[in-house]
Amino acid sequence: MENRVAKVIRKTKETQIELELNLDGRGEAKIHTGIGFFDHMLEGFARHGLFDMKLEVTGDLEVDCHHTIEDTGIVLGQAILEAVGDKKGIRRYGSRILPMDEVLVLCALDLSGRPYFVSDAEFPVERIGGMDTEMIREFFYAVSYSGAMNLHFKMMRGGNGHHMAEGMFKAFSKALDEAVSYDPRITDVLSTKGSL
Repeated sequence: MENRVAKVIRKTKETQIELELNLDGRGEAKIHTGIGFFDHMLEGFARHGLFDMKLEVTGDLEVDCHHTIEDTGIVLGQAILEAVGDKKGIRRYGSRILPMDEVLVLCALDLSGRPYFVSDAEFPVERIGGMDTEMIREFFYAVSYSGAMNLHFKMMRGGNGHHMAEGMFKAFSKALDEAVSYDPRITDVLSTKGSL
């Protein structure tokens, strides 16, 4: 079976983004967004989901980090949706409870074609490195809506903000890896409607 790869380019007055995503990769990442902590989170997403990802972002960071992070979420969601294709044979659902030192986070998702986002994560700090913590919610909201997925996070135990953020990105990657993986018992799409 061929690797499921998507290339997405988005250019606006606020950001220029080029992303290549391989869902059937080895966890190799080449990422530059101009926000060091965000790069670190996305590298963790690629590595732990075993996705290959090349991402180059130029954004209006002289304003703030909002457009860069939100637009990257939009592009990543579009790439996931494109790369997964017709969804025949995939598990569709994925979930992970992931520990990150003192933090415990749950991520559950459904590649249903119906976007919805829920998160109860409340961060103890406003900023981690060059990234506003409120942008973590905006990023995952953008991924869920442009990727047409139902995405839930539950912070089962909070703690250090860096650990919370990293736990969310890694839990998301593991849940997504499960959802896009094939099950030989599923010969069409996993839906009573016959389509997703």
